[in-house]
Amino acid sequence: MRASVSVVAPVAAEMTVYFYAILFTRYPQVRALFPENMDTQRDRLLRGLLRIVDLVDDPDNLVRFCTRLGRDHRKFGALHGHYPAVGECLLDALARYAGEAWSPEVAAAWSHGYGIVAQVMMHAADEDARSRPAVWQAEVIGHVPRGHGIAEITVRPDAPYPYTAGQYASMETPWRPRAWRYYSPAHAPRSDNTVTFHVRAITRGQVSRALVYSARPGDVVRLGPTQGDMTLDPYSDRNLVCVAGGTGMAPIRALVEQAARNGMQRFVDVFVGARTAEELYGLDDMLRMSQRHHWLSVRAAVSHERIAGLEGSLPQVLGEFGPWYQHEAFLSGPVDMVTQAVNTLARQGIPQDRIHFDPFDVPALEAALRPRRTSDQDPE
Repeated sequence: MRASVSVVAPVAAEMTVYFYAILFTRYPQVRALFPENMDTQRDRLLRGLLRIVDLVDDPDNLVRFCTRLGRDHRKFGALHGHYPAVGECLLDALARYAGEAWSPEVAAAWSHGYGIVAQVMMHAADEDARSRPAVWQAEVIGHVPRGHGIAEITVRPDAPYPYTAGQYASMETPWRPRAWRYYSPAHAPRSDNTVTFHVRAITRGQVSRALVYSARPGDVVRLGPTQGDMTLDPYSDRNLVCVAGGTGMAPIRALVEQAARNGMQRFVDVFVGARTAEELYGLDDMLRMSQRHHWLSVRAAVSHERIAGLEGSLPQVLGEFGPWYQHEAFLSGPVDMVTQAVNTLARQGIPQDRIHFDPFDVPALEAALRPRRTSDQDPE
């Protein structure tokens, strides 16, 4: 399987176009599951395949990955009957572009491998369906512009919407059907079942721009189940260091709110970063929280403006404090900021397993898996 993937890698983009072309031609009923613009979807198919091939000799993580995929595909409307159609077209596309590298043995390996993946995904979807819906219809009941292309959007799901502070949700809007994007609730769970998201309009973001500039009370969006492991361990007594940039403040604020609700005795240091002081989103709210809770300290950093006591990128300012080696770390924000902050904290001695941040793009494809178990380790 790995050898055949390496052969088609140089023409992977062309192969995925061909795959979807024959899939939609042979099985036109499947087209309704996919967004109108397929550019992003083609990339995600390839990344999913590469992840599966990478895990073929790591059964624990392969099952974990496919289980997550199976649950996530419920919101798309995937049915058991769709899996054989996808498998047939996938193998035909691979055979076409692998050329002489494709053999009966390779075809058998792919057929067997895909069969296992499909079975795990279908089983996970069936198990998930026993405990919760695939999607929640959620009415927009509040829309508050917060400046700099950010809006605070509050929705009320049509049924109880369970989640843990720090998790994220997938959302589909009526303006871009079947284009799902991920946003974090900006608070711990509420008794009235409402959920508030902080959304920034990305320059070319079709979904985010619609939510920020077009959504109004009365509009209805769809939510998928929450995901993510960036949550508080109720049994840990470690102090926390949190790093937030832009709307990455949402899950950090939710974690702090949950910590306050739990009566936590740990100390929490929150660092908020932006390019300019005017763009320090959510800082005022966090400072007000620090006035109510003695265990919460809040510091800010700006990278493109000279302000005494605040100047510097957030990772640079983070490195001036500490030490953090005994802390648990939670990070959320732009990719570069999170990446640099991770490196800063790692240099200060925090082990990787105590540095928590969400996947940057598609959680179902990128979420971290567990360390590969070697032959001399006991199973879970």
